[in-house]
Amino acid sequence: MVGAGLAGLSVATRLAAAGVDVHVLEAAAHVGGRLATERVDGFVVDRGFQVFNTGYPRAADLDLPALDLGYFVPGAVVRVDGAAHRVADPRRRPGAALDTLRAPIGSLPQKAAIAAFSARAGYWPVRRLLGARETSAAEHLRQAGVGTAALERFFGPFLAGVLLEDRLETSSRYLDLLWRSFARGATGLPAAGIQAIGEQLARRVGSDRVHTGVRVEAATGDGVTSDAGPVRADAVVVATDPGTATGLVPAVEASAPRQVTTHYHVLPSSPWTEPLIVLGTPGGRLVNSVVLSDAQPAYSPDGRALVASNSLAPTREADVRDEVARLHDVAAADLAHLTTVTVTGAQPAALPPLRHLRPVDLGGGLYVCGDHRDTPSIQGAMASGRRTAAAVLRALRPGTAGAA
Repeated sequence: MVGAGLAGLSVATRLAAAGVDVHVLEAAAHVGGRLATERVDGFVVDRGFQVFNTGYPRAADLDLPALDLGYFVPGAVVRVDGAAHRVADPRRRPGAALDTLRAPIGSLPQKAAIAAFSARAGYWPVRRLLGARETSAAEHLRQAGVGTAALERFFGPFLAGVLLEDRLETSSRYLDLLWRSFARGATGLPAAGIQAIGEQLARRVGSDRVHTGVRVEAATGDGVTSDAGPVRADAVVVATDPGTATGLVPAVEASAPRQVTTHYHVLPSSPWTEPLIVLGTPGGRLVNSVVLSDAQPAYSPDGRALVASNSLAPTREADVRDEVARLHDVAAADLAHLTTVTVTGAQPAALPPLRHLRPVDLGGGLYVCGDHRDTPSIQGAMASGRRTAAAVLRALRPGTAGAA
């Protein structure tokens, strides 16, 4: 195995459970790939704003109670003319129903269209969703009748923070799959940071089988060459970021053009009474801002509020400080800058036509996996790993029923 991100670890856990002698080589000093966490002045700081959604089908592969997730309220705060308006899923937050009905995101018929869109994405069979005519996410929402106000004030900034693109050019089919996870699951953060997801999978593989700080320089179907020396194998899985994958396996076509800059600030206390993401406003630099410690108190060492604010273009902290303050209705002087993280190659694009089941078996004992073979998400990475593990087991043990 080359790469200890979620895709590679998902392969490795299944192969190890099947009794295969699997070893994972990871160039970084930690497991988890893009899901990385560090501590800055005692605060838990993820590499960019990342969350875990329990609505992902592959959430079933994790021990969720062990992650000790802290959850956000399903919804967002929309700011219009300086006023904050709460928009929340009335099925799970009945007390927010009146606020949502009053929110300036369209007429009552348009709000009914939003509810209908959510019900369709959440409860239609996946096969039916994927069989619908494909278009862009923006056009899909227009056809659903959600209205211009909801597009500009709610869906636009909310989805920009997830898709890392603000034109909503993403495939309508991926939007349906993504919205399905929001409609069916809860969004949260592990107490130890987002990296804890990869660490949990790595423990299942075994510390003696996961080797960090080892850079692979070449990979073929019968072995790899690394800076620690050559390794012979019956099968090799390349489970790296797209750029590294295309360098090791030129036949692979993959890229991760999306990027995000996250500014972390500390406030003496949270200005909010519940954990809701605050959406950016049209014309602003930020797509969203959120008090992470409202959802996951373990992110703060002393009860102060940890705020993460995200822009799609690289921004300086000084350029967004006033905007962060306005979104949270606090004084800019109260914001203490903790750190800023820019993540390039944050995720692949999912433009139409959606190719969410790209081949993982390249032949000759060589395999490739990652969210670039599926959908650009934690779900996509883990689903790609599941498919790859099944393919490897079929090759190593022909005729084995129910491989992986």
